[in-house]
Amino acid sequence: MAIVATSGLTKRYPGATALDSLDLEIKPGIVGLVGANGAGKSTLLKILLGLLEPTSGSASVLGFDALNERAELHQFVGYMPEHDCLPLDMTATEFVAHMAQVSGLPRSAARERTAETLRHVGLFEERYREMRGYSTGMKQRVKLAQALVHDPKVMLLDEPTNGLDPAGRDDMLDLVRRIGVDFGISIIMSSHLLNEIERVCDHLVLIDAGRLVQSAAVATFTGETGVLAVEVDDGVDELERRLTGSGLRAARQGRLVMVALEGGTGAYDLIRDAAAEMEVGLVKLQQRRQSLEDLFRQGEDGNDNGA
Repeated sequence: MAIVATSGLTKRYPGATALDSLDLEIKPGIVGLVGANGAGKSTLLKILLGLLEPTSGSASVLGFDALNERAELHQFVGYMPEHDCLPLDMTATEFVAHMAQVSGLPRSAARERTAETLRHVGLFEERYREMRGYSTGMKQRVKLAQALVHDPKVMLLDEPTNGLDPAGRDDMLDLVRRIGVDFGISIIMSSHLLNEIERVCDHLVLIDAGRLVQSAAVATFTGETGVLAVEVDDGVDELERRLTGSGLRAARQGRLVMVALEGGTGAYDLIRDAAAEMEVGLVKLQQRRQSLEDLFRQGEDGNDNGA
């Protein structure tokens, strides 16, 4: 069963269309929602939560109509907004417990779940401090905790690494992945950082100008390419010249020489022979994998970024 389904979903603002007849089905799992700024990602999440009324069309989450059954729906959905919206004069314990009760948990269960959830996100020792003294990373963890505390079936995360440094970003992505894998909670994560989607998500939904471009497993976007990455311990420029002179399409990229695989496996023999003639060590000879960034650059540049 799809956890999210939309049909002809449209949202227009004066002078702009955020979603344009969007037909979409999302299955359980960890799903990345990708698109440029203004593509309609945040609008879609808000409609799925019943916070925005669509101009036309329909949207359902877990079988609930997102607009007309939002009170029932909110018991089963957690939401982490992009922007900072915490009451800074409250402690993390007070705020997360309050959000648990808003989502339908009794007071005693809300307090118990709050302690467990704050421990899980790494804030147990700081749970009684007012949030005004929290770092950006700690505030992001509180936002994640309040989305998780009532044990939802689906979590909608809008740019969960917003404002974090690289270490904080890694920690947050690890948390998100563990929630999806260990707790079995389906996650829809909106992000404009493609490496985050590639690292955390199993499925990718790409929207542009409010329309669905593609929905598929991340692995289908990141398969092997027809390019070999070659690294030697010395003489990169000389290796590029020799391989080009042998009729291969080769181009240097930093410490690597990228070689197009064309017409069978002869490239492997030519690379081996060139390294032997140069008397250099062959450090790496590996078929290159496509990345999500590569795919988006192809769309922008119209080239294949190969050798």
